[in-house]
Amino acid sequence: MASRRLWLIGLAFTLAAGLTGGCSQQQSSAASNVESVKLGDEMFHLELALTQDKRFQGLSGREHIEKDGGMLFVFPRPSVQAFVMRDCPVAIDIIFLDPSGRIVAMHQMKVEEPRREDEPKATSPGADKYEQRLVRYSSKFAAQFVIELAGGTLDRLHLTEGDLVKLDTDGLKARAQ
Repeated sequence: MASRRLWLIGLAFTLAAGLTGGCSQQQSSAASNVESVKLGDEMFHLELALTQDKRFQGLSGREHIEKDGGMLFVFPRPSVQAFVMRDCPVAIDIIFLDPSGRIVAMHQMKVEEPRREDEPKATSPGADKYEQRLVRYSSKFAAQFVIELAGGTLDRLHLTEGDLVKLDTDGLKARAQ
């Protein structure tokens, strides 16, 4: 009898945990820091970068990016964007999207040599030797959204410039700071 009671309690907790997980995946982007986005035939769960600090940090320092993970950067206004591989020990694929979610550029960003001892962090803008030597990956055209994925992902997705990525563009734009 006691083992049956424990089994039922365990079943109840398992069901409750499953329902909680299901609800959290269906939350609107307004209540979550993760946005689920379909690219090609695959679903990705992307961390949101909605603030300047979060956009600057990006995926820097990450030693692993999940196969279905990455980051979605949301800017308050569209403009030509340029990204670098600052302190990134793993390759990253990047997709630039215009304000409607249409792909305007894609790049496979390679790992850069780490900051050298003769490249101390500068306090004045433009004086940082490390920042100056990093390769810039440009959107070429005005972009308001940028997606970063694990390196090599673009090879299997077969996306092309001009493809539309379905996003809650209005909701995301309203949250960007």
